[in-house]
Amino acid sequence: MRKLNYKFFTVLFVSLQFICCGDLTPSRYILEFPAPPEHWVSLLGEPHWHLEWLDPGGHKQITEILPCGSIEIELPVTWTNPVTAWPYWPDRNLYQGLFKPAGALFPFDVMDNRLCLSWENGKDAVFYWELTLANDQNSPKMPAYYDWPRFRRLFSSTALNEAVRIDPWSADWRFIAEKTINSNFDQRRLVPESVEETPIPVPAGLWYGSSPFSEPLYFEEDEQPVFPVRSGINVWISADGILRCNGKAWIFNEMSN
Repeated sequence: MRKLNYKFFTVLFVSLQFICCGDLTPSRYILEFPAPPEHWVSLLGEPHWHLEWLDPGGHKQITEILPCGSIEIELPVTWTNPVTAWPYWPDRNLYQGLFKPAGALFPFDVMDNRLCLSWENGKDAVFYWELTLANDQNSPKMPAYYDWPRFRRLFSSTALNEAVRIDPWSADWRFIAEKTINSNFDQRRLVPESVEETPIPVPAGLWYGSSPFSEPLYFEEDEQPVFPVRSGINVWISADGILRCNGKAWIFNEMSN
C-alpha cells in the first residue's frame, strides 16, 4: 500500500523562497486562464469564470470574470494555496459547479508575475478545498502541508488507475478528501465513481460532457442513447441541446441561437 504523508516540505519551500527573495517575491499575480475545450466554445460560446482564492489573511475570496476578461489578485506567499476557476454560461442557464474547473496551486504554477491555471491542475485546487472542508479540527493535516509535487507525479504513473489518469473527474474527490483526513492518503482510493447506465430519449449524434477530459459519446440515429450517470447533476451538451440529469430525473433543453 502506497501512502503520501503530510509534510512540512511545501511550507518550508515557500517560506525559504519568501525569506531569500524578500521584497523580490511578488504578492500580486496576473491570472492566466487556459483555453476552454473547442467543443464547449463552439456550442456554448466563451465562458464566464467563477473565481475562488485565498487572500493574504487566509480568507476565501470570490469574484466573477467576464468572457476573455483578466484579473490580478493578491496571494499569501508563505504557504501553498489554491486558485479555482469554474467556467459557466449564464445565458445558457449553466451556472458554476456544473462544468469542471481549471485551477492552480501557488507557488508551483507561478511564472514570473503570472499564476498559470490549467485544466490538469483543476483537480489539485478542488482537492485542496475538499481537504480544508473535511479538516475542521485535525490541523496537522492542513492541505498547506501536503506534498503536492508528489501528488501530481501520481498522474504520470502507470500505478494509478488508468481511468482516473485519463479523466481525474471520474473520481469522487470529496470522498477521497474525507478518507484522507480520517486516516491517510491512499492512491488505491483514486478509482472511478460508480455510474448508472441510463437510457434517455434525446437526439442522436455527438454529446460532450462537463469534464474537459471526457471522451464524447456518439449515438447513431437508430440507437437508444445511454448515458453514464454519476451522483449529483450530470450535464452533456450537443448541437441539438443541453441535457441535465441525476439518478432520478432528466431534462433536455433545445439549443437556442
